[in-house]
Amino acid sequence: MASSGALAFYITICCAAFLTSKVVIAVLLYKRWLRKRRTMEQGFSGGKLVLFRSLTTAQSLPSRAFLKKTMKLTSKDIIGAGGYGTVYKLVVDGGAAAFAVKRLSRGSAERDKGFERELNAMGDVKHRNILTLHGYYTTPHFNLLIYDLMPNGSLDALLHGKGKDRKALDWTTRLKIAVGTARGLSYLHHDCVPHIMHRDIKSSNILLDASMEPKLADFGLATILGPSCTHASTVVAGTFGYLAPEYFETGRATTKGDVYSFGVVLIELLTGKRPTDEFFLEAGTGLVSWVKEMSHIKCIEHAVDSNLICYPKEEVNGMFMIAERCLDIEPSKRPSMHEILKMLEQIVSSSEDGR
Repeated sequence: MASSGALAFYITICCAAFLTSKVVIAVLLYKRWLRKRRTMEQGFSGGKLVLFRSLTTAQSLPSRAFLKKTMKLTSKDIIGAGGYGTVYKLVVDGGAAAFAVKRLSRGSAERDKGFERELNAMGDVKHRNILTLHGYYTTPHFNLLIYDLMPNGSLDALLHGKGKDRKALDWTTRLKIAVGTARGLSYLHHDCVPHIMHRDIKSSNILLDASMEPKLADFGLATILGPSCTHASTVVAGTFGYLAPEYFETGRATTKGDVYSFGVVLIELLTGKRPTDEFFLEAGTGLVSWVKEMSHIKCIEHAVDSNLICYPKEEVNGMFMIAERCLDIEPSKRPSMHEILKMLEQIVSSSEDGR
């Protein structure tokens, strides 16, 4: 009898512990739900909404339903992430419209600065080769930036991705991407008022629409230049492999730094290799140094991407020459983006004449 009583006591204790754990879990989940609901409600009631232009889709943006749908985005909806935010794919109106929503949590001074830079740089910019920013929504807890969704993703994913993300780009498409990117950057440097330095030109910040037209994106480091301003003194920021060497020495960001970064992108388009490719790490060199060495020993054809089966040699060599000028160690010797655009357009013109 004693043993059966002990067994009953033991079972009672186990049941009590089990029920207690369930209650604790339920309470924790409820508190989590309350926090999310509270954040959502505060976002709806205390948020500030600004639209820069109306959407071309039938979806009216924004609405309470749109914001609710945004709040339900999960890790499954993530299409990109960087130092200044996480990007989600948001499908609305039964799949008739889709947007890219960048979410930045508030609280970090650097994140808030990135958000402000992006708004200041892109709020009034309208150009075919710059990603359209439709508007933003800001609350005490988070910020949202609402963009067009680019169906072909980033140049980085197409060149270096795995599986279905990676695509074999022919020469005509690569040239089109180079010209479009140069056109967008030339606009920022020369035609936009005030002028803008992007400061983070790289293949992952070049997005491609349905017709493979490139769009410059991610202005989280962008700097607006005043009428007589030629540079900005700042903490070195950007992406390793794309930064101009003088930036590390002086801490001064200039438009010629953007030119250098663009030169690296041109080399990527030509070689199909990342600046941080394992090939270079193992050899103790870098993409720029390797290409310059190939050019010096007259073996530049060995640097061309093996996925480029058929290409016009003169046009490829012409782009290599433009890239080398962009990558000149002396900033003053680098051409402006306006000059680079003209040189690339000349390659396109020669290509069309030869058809």
